[in-house]
Amino acid sequence: MFDPRDTLAADAPTPSGPASTLEASGKREFNKLHKRLRRQVGNAIIDYGMIHEGDRVMVCLSGGKDSYTLLEILRNLQRNAPLAFSLVAVNLDQKQPGFPEHVLPEYLEGIGVEYHILERDTYSVVKEKTPEGKTTCALCSRLRRGSLYGFAEEIGATKVALGHHREDILETLFLNMFFGGSLKAMPPKLLSDDGRNMVIRPLAYCREADIAEFARRMEFPIIPCNLCGSQPNLQRQVVKEMLAEWERTHPGRLESMFKAVTNVAPSQLADRELFDFAGLEEKQARLQADRIDILNE
Repeated sequence: MFDPRDTLAADAPTPSGPASTLEASGKREFNKLHKRLRRQVGNAIIDYGMIHEGDRVMVCLSGGKDSYTLLEILRNLQRNAPLAFSLVAVNLDQKQPGFPEHVLPEYLEGIGVEYHILERDTYSVVKEKTPEGKTTCALCSRLRRGSLYGFAEEIGATKVALGHHREDILETLFLNMFFGGSLKAMPPKLLSDDGRNMVIRPLAYCREADIAEFARRMEFPIIPCNLCGSQPNLQRQVVKEMLAEWERTHPGRLESMFKAVTNVAPSQLADRELFDFAGLEEKQARLQADRIDILNE
């Protein structure tokens, strides 16, 4: 694995179009933003052991701001890291009506990244199977995951990189608490249920606002999701707005909440499988016996 400090001297990417004519102060701010994202991604990789020597990392590229940013930061780290790993971008073309099929191939060929476009008509399946008035997210996500995980094996990818950021993780935490009755979120590193795929989320430490600003400065060719993004009253959107309001009224609250996700005290919760509450009396007896032995010495 590599130390993100080894990459901080690297040049920041050059924004295209109007961004390239930024005044000196604007360029300095962009460089600071880029270094912050690069440092946070590097720290997440180190902390969770995400990437190792010889890894082939499949970057799932949706055409949104998060996955574009993920690919760009990983490319930058790859050029400067003291270990060798390869990147391959994969887009799942779900056959949504009006999807601009030319955008991602043109972009990826332009920056010289190996890529694959995986065509699966999950759009028709989701529309057919989802009852009227219900959200498509759960089924769409399940189908998308299955397709991408299977393809990762086909191309020999050792890691599957997803573009989820800090707010995505916190939103999932509250969605599970509010609607699922469970205390869980998105881990930065995950072994799939069948044990075949190692999933990593290198943007786990990154703020969505920073990613959005980076994507704007870089002028990535964003492709909006017309399948799920246009649905009204999404529970995730409600939670997103709640968290944004908390951050506006209490700056730093999201940072504190994310730290809580990484600092869990099982004995202070109530999961009987995670902590042996029934055995506390036995533990107390052992501690008391040890205390008496010490006093008698």
